Amino acid sequence: MGAVPERTNLYGEQAVRQTPVFGLITPEDWYRIPLQPSDRREASISALIRRQFAGVDDQPVLRRKAEEQLRGAAEAGAERGGVALYLSFLEAGGIPLSASLLVSLLDEKFDSLDAVAALSGSGEVEPVTLPAAGRAARLLRRERTKESRRLGSEFQDTIVEYFVPVLDRDNVLMLTFSTPLEPIADAMVELFDAVAATLRWRRGEEETTGAQG
Repeated sequence: MGAVPERTNLYGEQAVRQTPVFGLITPEDWYRIPLQPSDRREASISALIRRQFAGVDDQPVLRRKAEEQLRGAAEAGAERGGVALYLSFLEAGGIPLSASLLVSLLDEKFDSLDAVAALSGSGEVEPVTLPAAGRAARLLRRERTKESRRLGSEFQDTIVEYFVPVLDRDNVLMLTFSTPLEPIADAMVELFDAVAATLRWRRGEEETTGAQG
């Protein structure tokens, strides 16, 4: 799928040796924003805005609005325990395939599906096994979010969540995929499942300086 591997240390830039590192393979047109620490988040947002508006000097209002929306989404993700936010810039036939992935670290044990269901808040949770990461739980739900209502969209967002026990830790890694593209939701869900299937763990002896791509 035009893959770009990402490796992220879950416990910060100065993490001690042996902390777990997760890896994901994402489409190459997905842009990754590290959410912690805040200075890396701001630098990544600024870089994305420069890229998206390269050569466009006559849209200051649009640029400012895009930056505000992006910063708001990133800050909201960080407040939810997010460690990384991915945004899709894929296109098909000139049509943007809007999607996002928020990777969060939850201070919870993965001890039963009932507990995971309580974390999810709604929907039916099913047990799954990821090829490299092992046991997990998956939730598919559809809802009209505050953002979609604000934009006046008539479509529901399709959300796929994965809950995965962190290697050797009493934490849960949560992958929250979302797309507002209801007419092609099934195809987007297949893409989300394919990305989740690439999740893998390694101990971080060589990853003490945070995420690398």
